[in-house]
Amino acid sequence: MNRLIKIIGIVFIIFLVLLIIPISALDKNMGGAYSTISQHDFIDNFFGNITASVNLNRAYPTMLIRGNNPTSPEKVKLGRLLYFDPILSVDNTISCAHCHHPDLGFTDNRALSMGQGGSGIGQDRKGGQVLRRGSPTIWNSAYNHLQFWDGRADDLEHQASFPIQDMKEMAQDKDKLVQELLQVPEYVKLFNEVFGYSAGPALTFENVTFAIAAFERTIIANNSRFDKYAQGDHLALSRSERRGLNLFRSLKTRCFECHNFPTFNNPDFKVVGVPDINDQEPDLGRAEIVGKGYERAFKVPTLRNIALTAPYMHNGAFQTLDEVIDFYAGGGGAAHGFKPATLDDKIRKFELSADERQDMVAFLHALTDESNKPVIPDKVPSGLSVVPSLENQSFELAGHAGEFVKPEQVNLKRVGKRIIVDPSQTIQDGIEMAQAGDTVMVLPGEYSETLMIDKSNITIMGQQKNGAWPILNGQNKLPDAAVGTGSNIEINGFVIKDYTANGLMLNRSMAVTFRNIHCDNTGLYGVYPVECVGVLIEQCSVTGISDAGIYVGQSKDIVVRNNVAYGNVTGIEIENSVNVLVENNEVYDNAGGILVFLLPNNPSKVSSNCKIVNNYVYKNNHVNFGEPGSIVSNVPQGTGLMVMAGDSVEVTGNRFHDNQSFGVAVIGLDLFFGEDYVYDVDPIPDACWVHDNDYQNNGYEPAKIVVESGLDGADLLWDVTGYSNNWHEKNVSSIPPTLPDKNWSWIGRKTNYRIWRLLFNIFG
Repeated sequence: MNRLIKIIGIVFIIFLVLLIIPISALDKNMGGAYSTISQHDFIDNFFGNITASVNLNRAYPTMLIRGNNPTSPEKVKLGRLLYFDPILSVDNTISCAHCHHPDLGFTDNRALSMGQGGSGIGQDRKGGQVLRRGSPTIWNSAYNHLQFWDGRADDLEHQASFPIQDMKEMAQDKDKLVQELLQVPEYVKLFNEVFGYSAGPALTFENVTFAIAAFERTIIANNSRFDKYAQGDHLALSRSERRGLNLFRSLKTRCFECHNFPTFNNPDFKVVGVPDINDQEPDLGRAEIVGKGYERAFKVPTLRNIALTAPYMHNGAFQTLDEVIDFYAGGGGAAHGFKPATLDDKIRKFELSADERQDMVAFLHALTDESNKPVIPDKVPSGLSVVPSLENQSFELAGHAGEFVKPEQVNLKRVGKRIIVDPSQTIQDGIEMAQAGDTVMVLPGEYSETLMIDKSNITIMGQQKNGAWPILNGQNKLPDAAVGTGSNIEINGFVIKDYTANGLMLNRSMAVTFRNIHCDNTGLYGVYPVECVGVLIEQCSVTGISDAGIYVGQSKDIVVRNNVAYGNVTGIEIENSVNVLVENNEVYDNAGGILVFLLPNNPSKVSSNCKIVNNYVYKNNHVNFGEPGSIVSNVPQGTGLMVMAGDSVEVTGNRFHDNQSFGVAVIGLDLFFGEDYVYDVDPIPDACWVHDNDYQNNGYEPAKIVVESGLDGADLLWDVTGYSNNWHEKNVSSIPPTLPDKNWSWIGRKTNYRIWRLLFNIFG
């Protein structure tokens, strides 16, 4: 009896401990810190920005302005004088403009900048302190999420305080600077006019930085020939530049995924593997500011005025854009000793012909715009010497002899609102002719081209005749069948085959429809809308795709229905998206059937409200032929449905049959990324509801990657992350053996969760 009492006592104590241990302790292995912005706020901001766009003419993000530093013309005028005045430096020899000269693309055209103690400007500067990084451009710095290559400054006000006080740059003491400025009557007068309304003194070091920041926010480039093209003048870019734009936003190069429109940068810090130069100590970049997880990560800089700002990268490792393209084409830092696993997952090898390389460079030069370049003042209040005007010293300009050749408009047959295209013509010419409400009617035959769809309110319709459809054939040479950013677009009735990068891609579009499309062997994706609002994909079929046959990413308000996806790495993938319905699709013979993912380091940071309903997902046992190093290459062969970190995913009415690893998995990000990964998204799936599906013969021979993870095959798999997930399934196998249902009591749910989580932490 005493022994029984002891056993009961021990069990009771364990039970109490399980109830007392906080869930956060049991989830101790669930990744690092991530953004705490509310989902609702992010959804409103991110997708609101998309809906404010018109084709490529996209809304700029909100300019970050401190609430206590409103802009005024008088403040900008004062900031301009301070920017060009050497009084800011300890020996009165260098100004902000020495390292950020307006004629040098607001850089100094040096690989590594040079601070105090030297003489000259730009490449002619000598004798000063050599800094560890190059000067980033100030063009459009007002839109930077953070300032400096490593993001150590929160805004332009904060940034301005660093170089003035840095002992290798301007080496000035802030209090001594204020005393110097107080000896200049004109500065005293100007500061009083601009800041005299405040309770304290007008001439302070903080107000110096406020004025400089106000001036720098006026240095905006937004009127290049690319911008004119984006605003609807499709003759503003040459044919070479248009082809370069297509390559830029192609999945062949993936440039646009980090340098998206209109700023041509993004707020993230990326590891691309730029090699160190001149026997420098390794530069850890962002990790020096925020610590582990960001080793070698640097800010994604704007590409606007890129032709003016060579040499390139944080340390000036490359002198020309050709060298930069070579670096990325070779797989980034992988060719310089970096392990591929440490690089951003978008860094992949690619091949460009000589003509394609020339087109890419031509497009990047079309981003040049100096129309808002400020005039260098003739003099400054201190009376010190001001930087002179210079010829730009960019190595890139010296080697670029291209001239703009305006393209000609080709006119095709028009019948009312229809433009007729036959195989002797190009579909692109029909698109160029089209006006709002028009249909580009494409007759059966074979067309080998990449479509640019950068206008709205048109339909591109393939006409069927005697069972034949028009065929877009990439001939295993062209990268993409179509790229574009138009809204209210329907693409209907085409066979698309043998492209090397991607089938149909629309980016930052609204109200887009893909219907009656068959994609075969089109590269990474078949149908690929990304960063869109309002997507309908129906009655399409996709096969032979090395990533996802149907992919919808970073998007909102999505319907994917009545499609067939087979013979791909993944049949259907919904990534970082909101408000999704995936229904009545047939998905078979892929490595993974359907994926609902929330992945880090993407523009959208949320995944929520996805319904997977009435799909037939069977025999997804194809060998995974995804590109090594890609996220999708880790999807186990034999996956029916995988929900990874997605929230509020409802799975019901589906048939999951004969998937050799598992029918449905609900997991967190750590299984893919590891426990030490630092996330910018919530890595845990929450509020998923899996119920009333039909399961037959799943998990009978789990893939090697599943077995090596210490798991077994099953109908249902949960890695015991996300306390609020629920299941209601009958006669199924599951890991763990007990899964919570919505009707469970609080004590039952909590005890079950904590037991399995504790065991996972001990044995996982």
